Amino acid sequence: MRAPRWSAEEFATRLRNPHDRVALGRAVTLAESTLAPDRALAADIVAALGPPPRPAVRVGLTGVPGVGKSTLIEALGRHLLDSVESRRIAVLAVDPSSTRTGGSILGDKTRMATLSTHPRAFVRPSPAGGALGGVAHRTREVAQLCEAVGFDVLLIETVGVGQSEIAVRGLTDCFLLLLLAGAGDELQGIKKGIMEMADVLAVTKTDGANAPRARRAAREAANALHLLRPPEGGWLPPVLTCSATDGTGIAELWAKVEQFLAHQQANGQFQLQRQQQQLTALRELVRQELEARFYARPEVAAAVAELETAVSQGALSAGGAAARLLGLRGVN
Repeated sequence: MRAPRWSAEEFATRLRNPHDRVALGRAVTLAESTLAPDRALAADIVAALGPPPRPAVRVGLTGVPGVGKSTLIEALGRHLLDSVESRRIAVLAVDPSSTRTGGSILGDKTRMATLSTHPRAFVRPSPAGGALGGVAHRTREVAQLCEAVGFDVLLIETVGVGQSEIAVRGLTDCFLLLLLAGAGDELQGIKKGIMEMADVLAVTKTDGANAPRARRAAREAANALHLLRPPEGGWLPPVLTCSATDGTGIAELWAKVEQFLAHQQANGQFQLQRQQQQLTALRELVRQELEARFYARPEVAAAVAELETAVSQGALSAGGAAARLLGLRGVN
């Protein structure tokens, strides 16, 4: 039997109970939905909840596949929960979607066994669904919902494809880049892009026989960072080493995140960044809605298949097809 559809007020009442995982899971599903009524209800839920009891700390984590993002989040999450008894954390993990089937493995809960079952933690894996930049289409809305519910820390794990993972920077307060010794990351400091977007860097898997190599990689990355112009505000991103296996450097890593956040608060950049993120969200939501409404028009839907066939066969340029679609009666 299909579960009854609650109103926004009913959702809000249930979500104020931090132990109601069913309501939270259903609310997140609404926020991630591609259906306009579901997304509207999710927005109403956030409005019904009102301002969050306290601003959540949003931390984005990215790195190449194999760097150990999920394992590090598990260790970092345990540290956060153990160090403050009342702290609640949410992990929003984005898994890559197949370009052939559209499916995702969504295995992050398996790699975060402790957090997945902890009463003060919430782990939500979501498929990227073709979204670029390392995050899913609705990660921003899900983060907003988790903050409104009262989570203290949001850890947003990206897909992990390398230099293009910068969209998460527009969702978070601190951007943490994980590096892997021996994978070419030692040279990434001389590149523009993701390196200059990072606020804190950490070389992972600094344990056992890999420890000396990881420490050397951290020194080389720190030296390379000096070739980049320090970001506005004077913060030079530190490069640390850590191991999720034995816990080495995990506490120090979070201390650097807190130091960066304090730095941002002191110079006024924290609030300015939050304001800019809200404007970016507004523009992105308008763009998405306009695109959805455009393709939903009957005259557009009727013409798309024919024009796409013409473009794929070389009978019409992409620019010409776009001009025809935009020039259809009733579209302008």
